[in-house]
Amino acid sequence: MSMFWTIWISVITLGLIIGCYFLLRWCLSNKTGVAEGESMGHEFDGIEELNNQLPRWWTIMFYMTIVWGFIYLALYPGLGAYEGIWGWKSSNQNIQSLEESAQARIDAKEQGYLVEYDRELDFAAEKFDPIFEAYAQVPVEELAKDPEANKVGQRLFLQNCSQCHGSDARGQNGGFPNLTDNDWLYGGSGAKIVETLTLGRKAAMPAWLDAMGEDGIEEVVNYVLSLSGRDVDPQLAEAGKARFAACAACHGMDGKGNQALGAPNLTDNIWLYGGSHRAVTETLTYGRNGVMPSFKKTLGDDKIHVVAAYVYSLSND
Repeated sequence: MSMFWTIWISVITLGLIIGCYFLLRWCLSNKTGVAEGESMGHEFDGIEELNNQLPRWWTIMFYMTIVWGFIYLALYPGLGAYEGIWGWKSSNQNIQSLEESAQARIDAKEQGYLVEYDRELDFAAEKFDPIFEAYAQVPVEELAKDPEANKVGQRLFLQNCSQCHGSDARGQNGGFPNLTDNDWLYGGSGAKIVETLTLGRKAAMPAWLDAMGEDGIEEVVNYVLSLSGRDVDPQLAEAGKARFAACAACHGMDGKGNQALGAPNLTDNIWLYGGSHRAVTETLTYGRNGVMPSFKKTLGDDKIHVVAAYVYSLSND
């Protein structure tokens, strides 16, 4: 924070506290011209106002709050760039990556700062890491049958995965797969789900417009849609079958896909980006390059194991 804003905040904050002190002193002085304890000449519904001092207990408490205000501002950050005597922080600021966050935690401890967020992380690690370590010793398929482990996995899923896959894990068009239907691009075994969460995935469906042209893409679209029993132009579909040889390297000659490559099955009418004529045309024209991020640094191996068990349970009830 710049010196200007430090001075600005300090003047306003200290000025208000000092102003409260002088306001209290003014209220304690008798400037009414009426002796203390005498009537102020106001009466309403039988109640008469007397010129009495503020209650002593209330006055003392007011002084105490003023003193506490100065003590608080001395101990904790609150006056611009001033960091406080105790070096307390709510969190490490200006962090832009997990690596920077980890380094900031180390630096804060070395410099003796009391970072509240770091303390909460340490407390959570001490309390919960043994639980996750115990879960990690159980195979994913077996852990998926543990109701308590699934509750933990569900909470982690909602925090980290629901933004793309939805809170019900049913995904949405646009490259976010449904995790409940047992249709998997890379395989749905416990080990494969762990692998996906750990390493992430990056699609590599190329654009075919330059290679096939618009007419060629139209032919392949008709053939691809015919694989799932859709009504298409038979002549275009037959022409597209010959062109499909270029696609078979990933999807197979029968169009049933290849989990080793993440190439989807084109015969089951389950579509990641939509199965309409327009959507399939768009896929072939522009390609698809969706990204599933790696959660290794975010969650760590033990928590990934628990999330994998929860995801596995969704399609293996």
